[in-house]
Amino acid sequence: MTTETTTDKPVDARALLKDLQTRFDVFRNFSPLAIGIDKQVFAQLPEVSKKSLRMAMRSHTISTRYLKEMEKGSMRLNLDGSPAGEVTDENRQHAAEQLKERFKKQAEQRKAAEAEAKAEQRRQEKLSQLAEKFGRK
Repeated sequence: MTTETTTDKPVDARALLKDLQTRFDVFRNFSPLAIGIDKQVFAQLPEVSKKSLRMAMRSHTISTRYLKEMEKGSMRLNLDGSPAGEVTDENRQHAAEQLKERFKKQAEQRKAAEAEAKAEQRRQEKLSQLAEKFGRK
C-alpha cells in the first residue's frame, strides 16, 4: 500500500461528506438518519467506496450539530426525507451524554489553557522584576 493511497482516504471521506451534504437535505440539515442509510447511499451512488462512506458517516454522526439534532429529534429520515422510524429515548440519551462529555472536555481544555496563560504571565512578570532589580544602572 502506498502512502499516496492512505493520505487520499481521509480527503475522499471529507469530499464525500461535502458531496452528500450538497445532494441530500438530510445530511445538509444534520437530521437524524435512518438506520442503514448507507445502503440508500450505495443505491444512488454505487461508485462510492465503502471505506470512504464509513469514514464520512462517522465524521457526520459524531459532529456536535448532528448530536444536537439527535438529542432533540423525534424521527429518523431516509435520504429522500421520508420518515424512517423514530429516534428512541436511548438514542436521545446517548447523544446527550456524548455532548455533555464533549463540552466537559472542552471546558477542561479551556481551563488548562487559561491556567497556563496565567502561569506564563506570572513568569514574565517575575522576569521583568528580576531584570529591573539586577539590571545595569
